Amino acid sequence: MLLFLLAYLGGILTILSPCILPVLPFVFARADRPFLRNGLPLLVGMATTFAGVATLAAVGGGWAVAANSAGRWIAIILLAAFALLLIFPHLSDRAMQPLVRLGDRLSSKGSEDRIGGSLLLGVATGLLWAPCAGPILGIILTGAALSGASATTAGLLLAYALGAATSLAGALLIGGKVFAAMKRSIGAGEGVRKALGVLILVGVGVIALGLDTRFLSRLSTAQTFGFEHRISQLLGMEEEELGTKVGGMLPVEGALPPLDGAVQWLNSPPLTREQLKGKVVLVDFWTYSCINCIRSVPYTNAWYAKYKDQGLVVIGVHAPEFAFERDAANVRKAVTDFGIRYPVALDNNLTIWRAFNNRYWPAHYLADAQGRIRYHHFGEGSTDETEQAIRALLAEKGARLGNVSTVSANGAAAAADFAAVRSPETYIGSARAKSFVSTLDGAGNYRLPGSFALNDWGLAGRWTVEPQRAVSTAPGAQIAFRFRARDLHLVLGAPGKPVRLRVTIDGKAPGADHGMDIDAAGNGQVTGQRLYQLVRQRDPKRERLFTVTFLDPGAEAYAFTFG
Repeated sequence: MLLFLLAYLGGILTILSPCILPVLPFVFARADRPFLRNGLPLLVGMATTFAGVATLAAVGGGWAVAANSAGRWIAIILLAAFALLLIFPHLSDRAMQPLVRLGDRLSSKGSEDRIGGSLLLGVATGLLWAPCAGPILGIILTGAALSGASATTAGLLLAYALGAATSLAGALLIGGKVFAAMKRSIGAGEGVRKALGVLILVGVGVIALGLDTRFLSRLSTAQTFGFEHRISQLLGMEEEELGTKVGGMLPVEGALPPLDGAVQWLNSPPLTREQLKGKVVLVDFWTYSCINCIRSVPYTNAWYAKYKDQGLVVIGVHAPEFAFERDAANVRKAVTDFGIRYPVALDNNLTIWRAFNNRYWPAHYLADAQGRIRYHHFGEGSTDETEQAIRALLAEKGARLGNVSTVSANGAAAAADFAAVRSPETYIGSARAKSFVSTLDGAGNYRLPGSFALNDWGLAGRWTVEPQRAVSTAPGAQIAFRFRARDLHLVLGAPGKPVRLRVTIDGKAPGADHGMDIDAAGNGQVTGQRLYQLVRQRDPKRERLFTVTFLDPGAEAYAFTFG
């Protein structure tokens, strides 16, 4: 129940967020009508449609994205017709196109109040609404992606949408009183209706051209982000700290959860919690295309090599984020490539993940010889602290310890230059994409804009965009990203034959700034589903425009990461 309450409160806070702006004209268009027969059905239709579409986007396949895209265009046409009827009442002539006549019937002809018309306009509005993914919506969508389609997923998204509808209902009730007062005082009812029609028409045009996404990405959502973060912490949905501090005696955090449910084990037969009694156990949640996990692997390798003979057992729990990471052959190759020799459990169904109530990649949990969790750390970093905790628990059981371990890492595994990073991890699939600035023309081609702000990105050429990825369908397809960081990585795949690629930085060959997976001329190829390091700059403090061109069709693009 707490999570449903959190979702509802997050929806209420949406009224303070800039992403509510595009739908306000549609909602206020009926502010002069009785709320129960007009405003309420509209908001119910909007909330229900958003919950349904968001559920499909989070857990569905490419068909769900295509259906939603078609629905958005139908909604755009319907709302444009409604706007024209507000501006030009005489367009209700029977000789007009059937869609306009439908809009006429939905626009409350004369003084009638039609619940069905308001409900259908709400459905159209719900198809166009894309709320900002703050901490609360992020928790919901992450849970949906991890657990799949369920009544809980749909219920949480509906609770979020109902929260937004509640705050909009309050605004609509106030707006209706203001509208009535204006009509009484200055007789401006018809003028206000026409003005609302113009606003709806402008809003429809902005959404149809994709300008709303680019504009709203410039606006800060800090006013709601801070509130949401504090609410989620108050309800126990987010951790306040990412690590357990080491100092003196390490606290007992609970029993080591069971390790049952892995679909396969690598480097070892299946291990159980009971078999590990008497050992210090480090459980490392990771997934092989995650850059933060890749940069943590050299440390877990070093700790395993240094302390395995003193009683340390390292278990890598591979919990996939993308579908291709469920392939055992892909994981086995990554384990070999990374030089991992400790046991790895393939947690494809996220059974062990749920047993630990984990929410992070990477995450380290350290258990003592009695099977009690004594330390945890979420995310990369704090490696000295983690090794100190390992040594403390080994010392408790009488192990003789020498010097601390020595770690050697290069390529993508090298420690990030966090002081220079100004670009966030960015997903390319439609379910979690942000700051996308391309437009789609009538011929099915994506087009890049003439200029990019920092962290803007886009597609060019022919792509099929799915919830988790975008797949190039013709030679010459491109991805561009304006970034600031030392390293740029891109999670790519090519399930058929290799796909050739060419990288430019500010329109030129990368030269000495090339990453480990391309040469100085920018040439490389995608040969498997993994993370590719495409840029490593000598001067990481400048903003640069990265462009990758795929010379062959079939490239799968999943996510950008930086370091």
